[in-house]
Amino acid sequence: MNDVPSFQPADPDFADVVKQSFARQGMMRAMGVHLASVTPGRVVIEAPFSDAVGQQQGFFHGAAIGAIGDIAGGYASLSLMPPGSEVVSVEYKINFVRPAKGPLIRAVGQVLRAGKSVTVARIDVSVIDGDKATLVALLQGTFTRVAG
Repeated sequence: MNDVPSFQPADPDFADVVKQSFARQGMMRAMGVHLASVTPGRVVIEAPFSDAVGQQQGFFHGAAIGAIGDIAGGYASLSLMPPGSEVVSVEYKINFVRPAKGPLIRAVGQVLRAGKSVTVARIDVSVIDGDKATLVALLQGTFTRVAG
């Protein structure tokens, strides 16, 4: 992602807030997804390939890619919200650029614009195989702040 803006978090405890909220994500737990990194306006999550995220041809399922991307964008947005906030998705668009076949998938959510109540993020989803990252999907999402 080129020309990535830098952000100052509104909550000094943003990383803990994101980690605690992510820990309550039952669907992500069921899919084997884990939080890899949290910085202001940027979140990385990963999931190993398994039957829980696969489809009949041995690829990561498109619905799993969408869910993982949505979560990465949402938590990137939450990292910039004031204390006591939560976020919900307003919408996201996904473009699949190639089949997602490999041992691990990584979603990098990066806030592009952070407003007081609406945030826009871009999410790049890649398959990781050793040192090689292959982009498989691009998402753009809009997220809104709600009271926690």
